[in-house]
Amino acid sequence: MSKGTGKLDGKSLASLRAEIREIYLADSRPWVIGYSGGKDSTTALQLVWTALADLPPEQRLKPVYVISSDTLVETPVVSRYIDVSLERIGTAAAEQGMPFEPHKVVPDVDRSFWVNLLGRGYPAPSRKFRWCTERLKIEPANEFIKSRVAEFGEVVMVLGVRSQESATRAQVMSLHSIAGSRLSRHSSLLNAFVYAPIADFSTDEVWTYLLQEQSPWGNDNRDLVAMYRNAASAGECPLVVDDTTPSCGNSRFGCWVCTVVERDRAMEAMIDSGEEWMTPLLEFRDDLARTQVPDDKLKYREARRRSGSVAFIGQTARPMPGPYTMAHCRQMLRQLLVTQKEIKASAPEGENTTLITEAELHEIRRLWRTERGDWEDSVPRIVREVLGKELAWVSEDAVAFTADDGELLDQVCAENGVPTELVVRLLDVERASHGLKRRHGVHTGIENTFRREWRDIDEIIAERRALLGDSGQDVDDAVDEAELLDGGQD
Repeated sequence: MSKGTGKLDGKSLASLRAEIREIYLADSRPWVIGYSGGKDSTTALQLVWTALADLPPEQRLKPVYVISSDTLVETPVVSRYIDVSLERIGTAAAEQGMPFEPHKVVPDVDRSFWVNLLGRGYPAPSRKFRWCTERLKIEPANEFIKSRVAEFGEVVMVLGVRSQESATRAQVMSLHSIAGSRLSRHSSLLNAFVYAPIADFSTDEVWTYLLQEQSPWGNDNRDLVAMYRNAASAGECPLVVDDTTPSCGNSRFGCWVCTVVERDRAMEAMIDSGEEWMTPLLEFRDDLARTQVPDDKLKYREARRRSGSVAFIGQTARPMPGPYTMAHCRQMLRQLLVTQKEIKASAPEGENTTLITEAELHEIRRLWRTERGDWEDSVPRIVREVLGKELAWVSEDAVAFTADDGELLDQVCAENGVPTELVVRLLDVERASHGLKRRHGVHTGIENTFRREWRDIDEIIAERRALLGDSGQDVDDAVDEAELLDGGQD
């Protein structure tokens, strides 16, 4: 394949397919193909499929795992397309005797977007604090790859990445290349090697190939062209397996809640192209993005970090915003469920309209009850009020507190000048160890609770101003938000 020539002839394709077969037969290492449903990963998968189809059945023994990463907040149109494609890949592989096995990987429930955003109060992702990529994409994909490494010793990852698509990716591919081999070492995973069969393809060559070559698993590539056209998108959101993979910014297909870009032009274009039922999704996403406006952050977020400490921006008396307040988390959960209800009523048949899973709701409830002092048990009430149904909520024991208990505690604490949240946390420390024979952890929990900053935030700011005097400076609010929540660690 000539680099960026825009020419795609049968001879060059035959040579590439021969190379794919040669690498496949060279050893017993299984292959893992990253499939995002976009043009590049589809091209790579088709090339591998058609190359291996020319091998006799007795040589097609090495498994080829096709993995797609579902963040659980994918744009519904793209999510449905990938689900249908994976089903067709599995069916076609069985019928044709091909060694392809489709798998969809998802984040663990306690690492999901909604559990972190609503449950723990993580702020909407930004360019400086893109906490979502590691949890939603890299970890699930890498866990699958590591499990195959544990089973087979080594694996070869086949990725639809191109040198023209990302200068950073091209540089990393070159840095980890192996002399005399088309494979390169994975940048972070031991015993994983990377093969990029379309590394030298231009964008025009990718589209030419897809429109000239029929999908071997029964997809119509013109549907993919239409999806790109409707989204007015220049690229796709690739399978992310390390932090060098291009991000999903620049209006590419990706998560419908993405606030890393200023505007989601892809979703806007889809709505303009006839997918009006997605409008509530865009409205929710835009509301979420507004919580990142620097001057408004403390309207939605705590002035304390998750550790309980108060940090300041540079040499100023402006507190670094911490997690979303419980009040705003409740509001966002209600708005999310309303959005889910709205799109379910208007979406075409077959669209996935589940925005948050029951497992996530249960985990959010647990976090609110055990870590954020939600004695009123808000999640079941909000679900009941918005969706009109009861889930199989876990019954709590007799030491659980109620909303009435919270009101009484508020009254007692106000009368004695004690922060209610301090007493709530102390009680939660005791409740967490209730019934245990060994209670040495209680003392540590109590000590950690008292180490938190419990003074009124206005008092802390006044102290900071007095300390700075005339030396304070006005600085830009573009701070590294990874510091706001103690590095984003759970």
